[in-house]
Amino acid sequence: MFKKILIANRGEIACRVIKTARRMGIATVAVYSDADARAPFVQMADEAVHIGPAPAAQSYLIADKIIAACKQTGADAVHPGYGFLSERTSFAEALAAEGIAFVGPPVGAIAAMGDKIESKKLAKAAGVNVVPGFVGEIEDTEHAVRISDEIGYPVMMKASAGGGGKGMRLAYNEKDVREGFEAVKREGLNSFGDDRVFIEKFILNPRHIEIQILGDQHGNILYLNERECSIQRRHQKVVEEAPSPFVTPKMRKAMGEQCVALSRAVGYYSAGTVELIVSGADVTGESFYFLEMNTRLQVEHPVTEAITGIDLVEQMIRVAAGERLAFTQDDIGIDGWSIENRVYAEDPYRGFLPSTGRLVRYQPPVTGWEDDGAANGRRGVDGVRIDDGVYEGGEVSMFYDPMIAKLITWAPTRDEAADKQVAALDAFEIEGLGHNIDFVSAIMQHPRFRSGELTTGFIAEEYPEGFHGAPASHALKRSLAAIAGFLATARADRARRVDGQLGDRLDPPGEWAIKVGSDPFAVSLEADLVTVDGTAIDLELEYTPGDTLVLAEVDGEPLTVKVEPLRTGFRLTTRGAIHLVEVLPQRIAHLSAYMIEKIPPDLSRFLICPMPGLLVALHVQPGDSVEAGQPLAVVEAMKMENILRAEKAGTVKSVNAKAGDSLAVDAIILEME
Repeated sequence: MFKKILIANRGEIACRVIKTARRMGIATVAVYSDADARAPFVQMADEAVHIGPAPAAQSYLIADKIIAACKQTGADAVHPGYGFLSERTSFAEALAAEGIAFVGPPVGAIAAMGDKIESKKLAKAAGVNVVPGFVGEIEDTEHAVRISDEIGYPVMMKASAGGGGKGMRLAYNEKDVREGFEAVKREGLNSFGDDRVFIEKFILNPRHIEIQILGDQHGNILYLNERECSIQRRHQKVVEEAPSPFVTPKMRKAMGEQCVALSRAVGYYSAGTVELIVSGADVTGESFYFLEMNTRLQVEHPVTEAITGIDLVEQMIRVAAGERLAFTQDDIGIDGWSIENRVYAEDPYRGFLPSTGRLVRYQPPVTGWEDDGAANGRRGVDGVRIDDGVYEGGEVSMFYDPMIAKLITWAPTRDEAADKQVAALDAFEIEGLGHNIDFVSAIMQHPRFRSGELTTGFIAEEYPEGFHGAPASHALKRSLAAIAGFLATARADRARRVDGQLGDRLDPPGEWAIKVGSDPFAVSLEADLVTVDGTAIDLELEYTPGDTLVLAEVDGEPLTVKVEPLRTGFRLTTRGAIHLVEVLPQRIAHLSAYMIEKIPPDLSRFLICPMPGLLVALHVQPGDSVEAGQPLAVVEAMKMENILRAEKAGTVKSVNAKAGDSLAVDAIILEME
């Protein structure tokens, strides 16, 4: 067994590998950039080596620096995590030349399956179903248009070396191809050092199913069931679960055996994932197609660990050390259900714009997962597991992926696992930047999600006008009104005890006029009775002014609410939505009708940068006429390009930025006449 492993990665996956290596008695080495100098994974490792500036291209993506760190510390193996160098053959070859073990598959398998174009050719030759498309060299945009016309729209343009949702564009017509082809090439080059692109038919109503593969160096290859990863945004997974509500035992066996055969054809060992696209309209599950193989550990591996009890990181290390798998295909079962939500630094209320900045408050619902070696331990605390690599006061940088944490739940049934997600998300406190907690909570509660009728178009279809919070029932609003009344009374009680006030100390108000959104409620609090609109409500909670989280029980049902005081009430967040609650004493509530409404200024003539980022391209100059929807600028943030378009037709009056500028959020790029 290895004595010391270097983790050539950062963030939560570096923490994940360190925890398992520590349990196995293996020393660990972290490598870090300037941006990660104080990150948790650096503190957790036995040793840490600085490898360069914040941009990944100057640190985590430079193989020579990783190898130098191995030599400096005496590490005899490298675990690459996911992303960065994890699927780069030149890195694995360089390690082998130095006698350093690579905790991953053989170079030949990475080369065969890591290149999307070559892997499709190989899969087709092996008799595996592949999606119709063009897998040769594409000369330029005109060539891309001709190919797309021949395949038939819609088509998907993908960077050959892409992954993680980057370097992908869906095109429904020629205009989309012309706009997106060069962007795909740039994203591929910037993120992966490869600007080759391939184009394939986009399967309508598709489900994204992936099979977890695990093999050793002695010819044993197993499949560890499937994961459903259909809920995606911009082709990046948001929700993953195992098993899939769509896959039957017959389908699972057919998919698994085919994926094992494909893996065997390239001599695969270690952990890997074969991604399949399945037509949701075909209930037989026979219409599944090979998409690609990820020759590494997946972000969503914990859900497979939760239902199988198998530690994938441990198995990768043991396989790399030459050990045989200690179990067979017959030993692989399915115990319960597991769901993972990715908590991202992005604001769903502002069109999912990237949101970088400092984590002013970071309090997950349970402590970070620790590897105790027990199969049930991989399910976290009472079925709730947090995998993260951030800390309160730390910064989510613009240089890396926007994922803050992974929330994994396990329960005997799918509905119970989803219910645990909702409860845990309610208790997850993040302040200082935008995040998607409300959004993933809304998905967990959505009737279509609960039914299991999922496709990769779920988010676009269910939230066509954007996300504005999960719908709230009248019963939930009634509960929030009761809680708001209690909070307001507690705050008034504290205020009346302040020294130096004129007059006698009065009892705090107990009669409140409350609006939850636009819904009015009359709330009354007496010594041992709370009523809402004249009906008694059983309310139990503890609150001290200043608390940011309230654990309540309303009519016997638990409800966790995040609290932010406002001038005339509270911002209460729970069950996937932010609720603006106006709270006024009954005796003055009627006066609010005489308040003048504040009208927000018209900013439509400005093109405003919606997130911190780099201005990659500016398509117009002063005096140019533009039409509504016309692309005006491209801003890159967190390794993704965002096209900014004109809200209305007009003429450009002035331009305040140029390509190459770093822009702050709300910076004015240009002004229209």
